[in-house]
Amino acid sequence: MATAPFIHARYGYPPAISNRNNKPSIPSSSHASNSLSSASGTNSVQRHQSHRSQAMSTVTHGKSIASIGNLKSDPDHLLVLVHGILASTADWTYAEAELKRRLGKNFFIYVSSSNTYTKTFTGINGAGKRLADEVLQVVRKTRSLKKISFLSHSLGGLFARYAIAVLYSPDTNSRDQPSDLANMTENSLGTSFSRGGTIAGLEPINFITLATPHLGVRGKKQLPFLLGVPILEKLAAPIAPFFVGRTGSQLFLTDGKPDKPPLLLRMASDCEDGKFLSALGAFRCRIIYANVSYDHMVGWRTSSIRRETELSKPPQQSLDGYKHVVDVEYCPPVPSGGPQFPAKAVKAKEAAQNAPNTQNTVEYHEIVEDEIIRGLQQLGWKKVDVSFHSAFWPFFAHNNIHVKNEWLHNAGVGVIAHVADSLRHQEASSIFSASL
Repeated sequence: MATAPFIHARYGYPPAISNRNNKPSIPSSSHASNSLSSASGTNSVQRHQSHRSQAMSTVTHGKSIASIGNLKSDPDHLLVLVHGILASTADWTYAEAELKRRLGKNFFIYVSSSNTYTKTFTGINGAGKRLADEVLQVVRKTRSLKKISFLSHSLGGLFARYAIAVLYSPDTNSRDQPSDLANMTENSLGTSFSRGGTIAGLEPINFITLATPHLGVRGKKQLPFLLGVPILEKLAAPIAPFFVGRTGSQLFLTDGKPDKPPLLLRMASDCEDGKFLSALGAFRCRIIYANVSYDHMVGWRTSSIRRETELSKPPQQSLDGYKHVVDVEYCPPVPSGGPQFPAKAVKAKEAAQNAPNTQNTVEYHEIVEDEIIRGLQQLGWKKVDVSFHSAFWPFFAHNNIHVKNEWLHNAGVGVIAHVADSLRHQEASSIFSASL
């Protein structure tokens, strides 16, 4: 099985110091030309108090919005924020205000509200379709929009991946314009999943996930609060649907009939359910942020789309200006025939469904997880590792990474700063390419 080669780069916009060789990094073409002000691990009390009022006054929380004209001052870049399981729009209060402050008026920041709380239990496909409908409504009411990006946390990343496949339209007049290193490398390798296309009729720019279980949660340390104990992992899969509905069986890869691939495997390809990989490939930049430890909900391997053998000891030192962001690497695409669901996987899935035991579940998980990775590695990714080992409350890592609560989880402000700079760079890049 081919292992994804990677080009290691310190993408933490200048100044940035490599934690591996302790030498200053050379900014690549994907770096912003001007760095925003550095974000520290904590903010002042005054700044915290202003975030909620700013967010409520400047950001739409999934509510009906008035039509916006095509004036030059109107925003043309839609940024959709998608929360995770059992969550609501309130999860983004800090992040939305900070992104609004850093990104300026070109962005229309919209916090999705179509899958709040227990609606997240109805299945990834159902939630994805609701999100797609919601985005279409926003686009229809906001005539100035030309570009679209997604920023999703946890399960919301899977909802967003399904939604973009629903919203995807192939571009018969493929965009032939400068892009970031990820797409340029893919094009040079002849990858067919980055040939353009639109999402909800808009130009797709960034697809970013924070602590999203791209490989599901089945297997050792994929759901960390089970502590990797085989008996707990064996029991979790059959009882998950009783607690989190259809979503549970999809996350544990046991959904559907034995002879049908699980949804997450189908979402790593273009299939009859949707052009999942083509939709992802249409985005100029795909970035995944992953907690290397202390995340009790989503393991490092599944959130960073890596095999166990591809994990290495992460640096301990943060990037300058981005506290707790410890490493960034670019993983170019690995051409392959795409994911498969061989006969042995069908047999293993049937055994895992009907007679779950440690041997059956491990065998099935290993087969399917590797196939999902093979599918998703057909695209290039920027992988950002985050470590809260030095934070006051490291065990809040899953909520720290997107600053769910500005008081309890403010260790993640450096992550949000890094996200903002990534978005700002791509915005500048798209403006530059449009002027050529």
